Amino acid sequence: MKAIIIDDEKHVREGLMLLAEWDRFGIEEVFEAKDGEEAKEIILKHRPEIIFTDMNMPKIDGINLLKWLHASEIDSKTIVVSGYDDFQYMRNAITYGSFDYILKPIEPDILNETLDRAIKEWKKQALKRESTIENTRVINEVKPLYWDHVFTKLLTNKSIPSDASMKIQKEFGINLTEVEYTFSLLSISSIISKNFDGDRDLAFFTILNICNEMIRRKQSGVCFRNIDKENELVMIFWDVKNTHVLVELIHDTIYKFCNIKITLAVGKPSHHLYEAYQSALQTMLKYNLIEATKKKMVSYLDISASPILHILDYTQEITWALQSGSNEQMDEVLNRIFLTLQSNHILSFEQIQGWENQFVLLRNNWLKEYEINEQISFYNGNDYWDKDGSFSFTRFQEEKRKEFHELIHYLNQVKYQKYKNSIQEIELFIRKNYEKDITLQDIADRFYLSREYISRKFKQEYHETITNYLTKIRIEKAKELLENPHLKIYEVSFKVGYQNEKYFSKVFKKMVGLTPNEYRLSVMTK
Repeated sequence: MKAIIIDDEKHVREGLMLLAEWDRFGIEEVFEAKDGEEAKEIILKHRPEIIFTDMNMPKIDGINLLKWLHASEIDSKTIVVSGYDDFQYMRNAITYGSFDYILKPIEPDILNETLDRAIKEWKKQALKRESTIENTRVINEVKPLYWDHVFTKLLTNKSIPSDASMKIQKEFGINLTEVEYTFSLLSISSIISKNFDGDRDLAFFTILNICNEMIRRKQSGVCFRNIDKENELVMIFWDVKNTHVLVELIHDTIYKFCNIKITLAVGKPSHHLYEAYQSALQTMLKYNLIEATKKKMVSYLDISASPILHILDYTQEITWALQSGSNEQMDEVLNRIFLTLQSNHILSFEQIQGWENQFVLLRNNWLKEYEINEQISFYNGNDYWDKDGSFSFTRFQEEKRKEFHELIHYLNQVKYQKYKNSIQEIELFIRKNYEKDITLQDIADRFYLSREYISRKFKQEYHETITNYLTKIRIEKAKELLENPHLKIYEVSFKVGYQNEKYFSKVFKKMVGLTPNEYRLSVMTK
C-alpha cells in the first residue's frame, strides 16, 4: 500500500512520517507534497490508498484538493490534518469525502487509530462487499462526525453555549433554548457481540443511520454517538409528543434489520437539556435487564429504587475459596451470591458495572498479595446476551464463573511455582553448605516454612529425603577428595561434614560398596 502527506510545513510532514506506524499497516511507500498542485501529479501517478492533507495551503488548498478528489472519483481514503478547529473546514472536509478530520498537534494514538480505520475502510470497499449494511454505511460515510462531538459536550453542560446553539439552529432548524426535550438512550453492547463481528464502529454507523433516517424524516430530533461512553447511543427528541411512538418504531426497525432485540431507555421530558439527559441515563442504568427483555422501551416511570449488591461484602468467603484452589468451593460461594442477587436486588447495568469494578479491585488486591507485578491479560467476561440480543442471567453467571475460575487457576500456578522455587532454593542451600551440620529445623527457620511441608515437598521434587540427599552430596564430594593422595581419610571426613572418621567410613561403604581406602586404591590403579 501507498500513502501521501500533503502539507506546506516541512516539520508537519516529518512529524507524520515519524508518528505513523507504516510497517504495522502494510504501507510500503510514503510520498510527500508541499501543496495541492504538487500532490495532484503524485496522486495520479502513484494512486496512493491513503492521503493525509492540510486544509490551509498555497496554490491549491485542501478544500480544492478534496473537491478535485471527489470529482475524479479517486478511491483513496483522505484524512484531513488541520490546525483549525473550525466548523466550516470540517463541513467542507466531510462534504467532499474526507474519511476523518484530526487536529494539530497530532497525537500518535489518534493518528494511528484513524489510519487503522481508514485502511480497514479502504480494504472493505476494495473487496466490493455489497451487503445492505455496507451500502448503508457507504451512503452515510460522509456523516458529519463533528456533531457527535458537539452534542456530547452538551450532555455535561448545565447550560447550552451560544455558539453551539447557533450552529445547531442553522443545521437542524431548531432553537434548543425554546423547546422541551426527551432523551432516549441505547447500549449497543448486545448488538456488537451478536452482529458485525465485534466491529464497534460499524455497529454504531449502522444503528445511527437507522435512527437518524426515521428521526430526521419526522424532523423531531437527532441521534448521535456519545464519544465519552464506549457503548452509548443517544437520541434527543424535541417533538416530545411523538417520542414513544417513534422509539417503538426504531426498536422494530432495528430488530427487522439486525434481528436483535434491544430495549431503549426513555427519560423524563424537561426544558433543561442536562436534566433530560440525566433522567434518561438513570433510567438506562437502573432498569431491570431481566424484566426488560420483552419490552421495546422502559421509561423513568418504570424505575424503582433497589440496593446494589456488593461482592466486596463477600471478600472473606471468596478469599477462602481462592485459597482452597477448588472451583467447586468457589461455585458454592458464587451460587449463594447469585441467589441473593436474583432474590433481593435488580440486575441492571448499574449492578453489572458495580460487580465488574469491584471484581477488578479484588483481583488486583489478590495479585498484590501474591506479589505479582507484571501485566496479565485476564478473561473479560461480558457476553451476557442470547442470540436474539435478550439479556441472559444464565450467561451472566457463566461469565462471572469463568473469571473466578481463571483467577483460581492462575493464583494456584503462582503459588505452586513459588513453593517450587522455595524447594529449589533449599536444595541449593544444602548443596552449598553440605559440610555444615544442617538440621531440618535450621532449614525451616531459614525459609519460614514448616518442617513437615519441607519434608513432603522436597521428597516430591527430588524423590529423596533431605537426609539422604545431603548424604549423597557429601559422599560424591568425598569421592572427589579421595582422588587426592595427599589428603588423610580423617581430613576428607571433616571436609564433607563428618566429625567421626569411623562413622564416615561406615556411611561411605554403605553408599559406595567400598571403604574410603579401598575406593582410593581403585582410583589410583586405573
